[in-house]
Amino acid sequence: MIELKHLRTLQALRHSGSLAGAATRLHLTQSALSHQFNEIEQRLGYRLFVRKSQPIQFTAQGDILLTLADRVLPQVQQALQTCNQPPNNQLRLAIECHSCIQWLTPALNTFRHDWPDVAIEFKAGVIFDPQPALQQGDLDLVMTSDILPRSGLHYASLFDFEVRLVVAPEHPLAEKSGLEPRDLADETLLIYPVQRQRLDVWTHFLQPAGIAPALKNVDNTMLLIQMVSARMGIAALPHWVVEGAEKQGLVVTKPLGDGLWRRLYAAVRDGEQNQLAIGAFIDVARSHAGSLPFIKLA
Repeated sequence: MIELKHLRTLQALRHSGSLAGAATRLHLTQSALSHQFNEIEQRLGYRLFVRKSQPIQFTAQGDILLTLADRVLPQVQQALQTCNQPPNNQLRLAIECHSCIQWLTPALNTFRHDWPDVAIEFKAGVIFDPQPALQQGDLDLVMTSDILPRSGLHYASLFDFEVRLVVAPEHPLAEKSGLEPRDLADETLLIYPVQRQRLDVWTHFLQPAGIAPALKNVDNTMLLIQMVSARMGIAALPHWVVEGAEKQGLVVTKPLGDGLWRRLYAAVRDGEQNQLAIGAFIDVARSHAGSLPFIKLA
C-alpha cells in the first residue's frame, strides 16, 4: 500500500533529478533512500523510475503516482491547516480555581486583541471539577494543577506557584515562622468544596504528617478571605489570590514549611495542543504570569 511519505519521496526525486539529490533533500543517505525505493517497488510489484537515467526518468506507474502526489498532498496539508483552526471561532475555558481570574484578566485582554475573531466563553457549573467536561468535548481548555493519569488529555506547563497559609493579622500564626503541620492541628481550615485529596495543603503538607484539622467548605473566594480576616478560620491559597487583601492589611500570608510549590497547567485534549488559537492562548497566559508574586516560570 502506498503511503504519504512515499508520495513525498517521489516528489523529492522529481525535484532533485537524482537519488543523491533526493537523499540530501530528505535528510537520508543515498543507500537508505535506494533501499526505501526497492522496498516500495517490491511491495507494489512494479518499477517507479529507470535506474541510472540522467535526468531521472519515471515509468508510467511512477508518473501516475506523481500525479496522485500533486493532487493529494496539497489536500492533506490544507486539511491539517483547517484542523489547526479554532472550531467555530470559539475557545471554551474553565478554571478549576476561579480565583485565578485576577491574574488571567490581562492575558485575556491581550489574547482578544491578537485574536479578535475568537470568542472566549467561560463555562459555569464545572469550576471545581472541569476536566471530565474537557474529556467529553464540552470545554476546549482547563487551567488546573491536577494531572489525571491516562485521561487522554495533554498538560502544558504554565508556571509553578507557592501555596501560602492565609491568616488574620491578629492570629497567633501570623507571628510564627517555620510553620509545621502540627501548627494547624487545632485550626479550622476553610477550603473550596472539593475532595480533600485535591487540596495541595492536605496532600502535600498535612496528610504526610498525619494532621487532620477541621474543614469548612466555602465556595466563594471573597467570602473565604473575609472569613479568614474575621478569624473564622484559616486558608491555604496561591498568593496572587490574596495579594490585594494582604496589601490592605486584611490578612497575612505565611510559607508552609520550607515552601509548598505546585504547578499550574493548561489542559487540552491530546492532539489539540497544536491548534493555533489554543497554542496562542497558552503562550499569552504563560507570558503574563511572569509578573505574578511568588511564582516560578515552568
